Amino acid sequence: MLARSTFAALFASLIGASTVSAGTLSVSALSPFQLMPTAANDTTIEVTFSQPVDMATINSGSFRVFGPYTGTMPGVFSSTNGGLTVVFTPARHYIAGDVITVTLANTIAASGGDTLRSAGYVYQFWIRAGRATNTFSQSQSWDVRTGWPGPARIYGGQASDLNADGFADLAIICEDSSDVRVYPNTADGSGLFGARLDPPSPVGGVPSPNGAADFDNDGNIDLVTGNFDTADISILLGNGDGTFGSRQDVTVGGQTRGIAAFDFDGDGDADIACASAAASHVSVLFNDGSGTFGAPTSFDAGGDGEYGLAGGDMDNDGIIDLVVGHRNSQTITVLKGNGDGTFTFFSSQASGGATWVVVLGDLNLDGFLDATTANSSSQTGATLMGGGGTFSPPTVYSLGAHTVSTDLGDLDGDGDLDWVVSSFGGGFWREYENDGAGNFSFVRDFAADSNPGCCIVVDVNNDSAMDIVLLDEIANTVRIQMNTALKTGDMNCDGLVNGGDIGPFVLAILDPSGYATQFAGCSIDNGDVNNDTNVDVDDVPGFAALLVAP
Repeated sequence: MLARSTFAALFASLIGASTVSAGTLSVSALSPFQLMPTAANDTTIEVTFSQPVDMATINSGSFRVFGPYTGTMPGVFSSTNGGLTVVFTPARHYIAGDVITVTLANTIAASGGDTLRSAGYVYQFWIRAGRATNTFSQSQSWDVRTGWPGPARIYGGQASDLNADGFADLAIICEDSSDVRVYPNTADGSGLFGARLDPPSPVGGVPSPNGAADFDNDGNIDLVTGNFDTADISILLGNGDGTFGSRQDVTVGGQTRGIAAFDFDGDGDADIACASAAASHVSVLFNDGSGTFGAPTSFDAGGDGEYGLAGGDMDNDGIIDLVVGHRNSQTITVLKGNGDGTFTFFSSQASGGATWVVVLGDLNLDGFLDATTANSSSQTGATLMGGGGTFSPPTVYSLGAHTVSTDLGDLDGDGDLDWVVSSFGGGFWREYENDGAGNFSFVRDFAADSNPGCCIVVDVNNDSAMDIVLLDEIANTVRIQMNTALKTGDMNCDGLVNGGDIGPFVLAILDPSGYATQFAGCSIDNGDVNNDTNVDVDDVPGFAALLVAP
């Protein structure tokens, strides 16, 4: 006989299922697919629904496309497949390595009147990083205190296209001065950054974690910081030129650390979740659509000392969940999103130490989000493989000293996420290479000027190879480490080797002068796949292999 609680749960699920089938528009297919690691930088997005869609309900407010590097992507909507499939064609390229979030609001309706579920639908995919040698040279370094003397203490950073020129700028979060210092990309392909935009933008006391979103839906990138001393968060609304306009501070709890910005309630607008260690809770703040946030709703996250926080769809149901790292209990917990802005405790796992930072990514390419942690005084980093809302026990990597941050990016362009861990106490950033199955091997240490705070893995010069921005907390320095792009097979010089290179490759073989004219600035030598100094039919097998390589 079924237990009463089991029967009740089964009955509720049956009622829910019948409700969906009886009159709710639903998502049935996605392209690029959920968590795809190698989408093209000009990829169209196709969402197929269970019923023909009323295109009058599809717009930039109900179908949002955003990446923290790229920002809000403008584009054109169309339909195909008898109205079942909505196609979004981007107006420009995404920045390589970006994590794109597609947010579908609950206002989307079928032509017959049925609407998307109240929870809406959210999914993510990665823009492919170009092949690279994974060797680095420093192109630039500066002290954030230059020209603005006094304490600063870098404690975080965000790479985002703050002025909509197609290149990632840097917003440096400074703890002691409680401000954000913006350095615009020169946007000339050099990967260099210009002078700071003064004055810096003040935020609450001792900021550290941060996130990017378009909170007021104006197309400009906004920022949010978590502020350790003043127990609040600061929301800065971007002006679209690298500066910020209005600022809102909202009290959430002592020692505010982790930040995640996603649509939690299905209305399409980016809300905010944050973790507060001293208060030992997580808070959720809801956006009214204009970038204004109300009082938080706070709750226990199933551990002690909530410090790290990340958002992602752990069970692939189209609803954002929260993953919380607990410093004191040394655990990582999953809170399942209910789609209405509330969360239900789902699972807990040892995290490998006193967790400060959590970053999510599909490390083993199985279609589920995994986690990496930086475990502070435990002097470790850890990886935990996910599987539908639970995590396997951690694989722990010893750093030998206080470890403060974890970051992911495809540094060699082979289609999987590599790992950089910041050791404050050891005075180095450590790079690990992924074998594609979530196993990591040591590559190198980047020596710090003093003590690392964190790093940013981002393509700063738009050659599609992922570069590294090293942020030193005590020396107050920013160092740009440029990766070396591999161009073999890249016949149209967009940083990728894909179907767009087939035509130029054939042209290079049949009409070299025509190739040189049509693709001025590209080297025909990129087609010399077999390294025999000629571009000819002998290169075809190797070129074909590059197209199908992961």
